[in-house]
Amino acid sequence: MLELQPTADGSFTFFSTEFSQSFHSSSGAKEEAIGKFAIPTQLADRALTYPKINIFDPCYGLGYNCAAALQAIWSANPQCPVEIMALEINPEVATAAIEQQLLADWPAPIPALLAELAATGKVQSNLLTAQLQIGDARQTIKTLQGFQADAIFLDPFSPAVCPELWTVEFLQLVANCCAPQGLLATYSCAGAVRSALLLAGFAVGDTSPIGRKAPGSIASLDPDLIPPLSTDIQGYLQTRAGIPYRDPDLIDTADRIRLRRTWEQQESNLESTSQWRKRHPNSLADPALPVDK
Repeated sequence: MLELQPTADGSFTFFSTEFSQSFHSSSGAKEEAIGKFAIPTQLADRALTYPKINIFDPCYGLGYNCAAALQAIWSANPQCPVEIMALEINPEVATAAIEQQLLADWPAPIPALLAELAATGKVQSNLLTAQLQIGDARQTIKTLQGFQADAIFLDPFSPAVCPELWTVEFLQLVANCCAPQGLLATYSCAGAVRSALLLAGFAVGDTSPIGRKAPGSIASLDPDLIPPLSTDIQGYLQTRAGIPYRDPDLIDTADRIRLRRTWEQQESNLESTSQWRKRHPNSLADPALPVDK
């Protein structure tokens, strides 16, 4: 069930009773889409030099991230062609967002194009080619053979409630969809998430905090594009907090994925996160070091 919820910047989001979480930050749904996804992936700058921009959104949701991306691109270069490949498990989310007119205040023709995408699952216009595939992203991503994204928006519910889309195995498939100089943005800086991205072949860095003290993460297959993590954060990832979620066959339930990680943590010889923090008391004030397990 989806419950309409206002956010602090005047935009609206949905609260998912299934996951007991909102789709966006309470500080601002629109602010989050722009600040955590469109800006870190450098879409405005790339629109000035790329002949076309490819976007991969494996957690489409309400469509805010794609709306923010299109605004950034077409504000910089109104003639820049865009291709979007989007995945979503629940088609009601995108259609409900259109019915509630939650995308209505984005610049034209963005609302109309994303309304068409929500209603039909595809768009073919002069400047936008888009597909929205419905189903478990762990399976639908396998159909994207050869697609290379310049920007990837990794925006599932949190790892604690939706570990299926934060596993090493899923992120390896995401990496297969990333262009050599593509950029992946996510709101999460959790140790398990960053370790999984590293194991999938990405270099990982911080993005600016938006609506909270902790940063998000930016990743690329090209390490030259990513500012290195601090020594403290690199050390933090070597504790049990950095043990990633795993889903070897990409079919496990959330409970099984969480349990597998708990077992691995319990059996691990890595230092516990609490012990590491005692040895690095100054790091307790670092907002880039989340309190996770």
